[in-house]
This record gives sequence, C-alpha cells and structure tokens, in this order.
Amino acid sequence: QVQLVESGGGLVQAGGSLRLSCAASGRTFSSYSMAWFRQAPGKEREFVSGILWSNSNTYYADSVKGRFTISRDNAKNTVYLQMNSLKPEDTAVYYCAASLRNGITTFQAPYPYWGQGTQVTVSS
Repeated sequence: QVQLVESGGGLVQAGGSLRLSCAASGRTFSSYSMAWFRQAPGKEREFVSGILWSNSNTYYADSVKGRFTISRDNAKNTVYLQMNSLKPEDTAVYYCAASLRNGITTFQAPYPYWGQGTQVTVSS
C-alpha cells in the first residue's frame, strides 16, 4: 500500500518552469514504477511521463518530450517532474500514480495508487 501527495503546482507564464513533487508513504517505494498523468478541463486524463523502479528508465509523451524530465529519489520516497518551456496547452491537473508492475503503461487502469492532483496553469 502506498499513499501519494503531489505538490509544486501553480501559475506560470508561458516559457517558464515548474517542478512537481510526489511524496510517497510506505516502506517499499523503490519497488514501484511511477508515472505522471494530467487532465485538462473537458479532456481525458492522459499519460505524461513514467519511470521504472528496476532501472529508472524513463518514458515521455511526445507532447512533453524534450521539455519535461522525470526523476526519482528513493531515499526521499519522492518522484519529481521538472517542467520547462511550459506552454498554455500544458495547463491541467497533474496526478502522480504508482504501480508494482515492472513496466510503464500509458493506460490508467494498471496504476492502483493515485495522488489527489496539483493544478498547473500556464498563461499566454
């Protein structure tokens, strides 16, 4: 069992940066593959990025590749999403998700654990 709490969202101008954090409770954080999803108003929740527990391989949606960087600190039970060159279309609620699977999927169902979300708003 793991509980996830996101932080770091806010309002930023286009071209700016934010770093999201996802703090996890539980003693086996290093065994979880972690992902970030986002949901914009009126749209489906979509995959943004993921990182494996086994080798820290990373994965990104095409829309954020080259701008966002996911990382994890197992000693701090925290996963991060560094977001640079933000665009208005990045505006969404960002959610952290965890899975015991040794693989990253873009589908929501395989992730049983979710945070409450943090709002990111990018102004033009």
